Amino acid sequence: MINLDTIQQEIAALPPDTQQIIFDLVGILKKRYFDNQQKESKIENWSDFIDSIEAEPDLSRNYKTYLSNEAQEKYDNR
Repeated sequence: MINLDTIQQEIAALPPDTQQIIFDLVGILKKRYFDNQQKESKIENWSDFIDSIEAEPDLSRNYKTYLSNEAQEKYDNR
């Protein structure tokens, strides 16, 4: 891997307008990298909710039935 001193020397040897392009490119790459990191961390944050409640084992398949039954029990006497 190229070390930091070599990179600094190579960039310093370039004209100022080219150095600015490199600086802009680094900014774009950092933004893209950190945006991806934030998206991944948002997804990871939801993992805290897994197994945070107790429910029927087949809830993911039969949730409509459970909702219908709950609504009927709740609003049946109206």
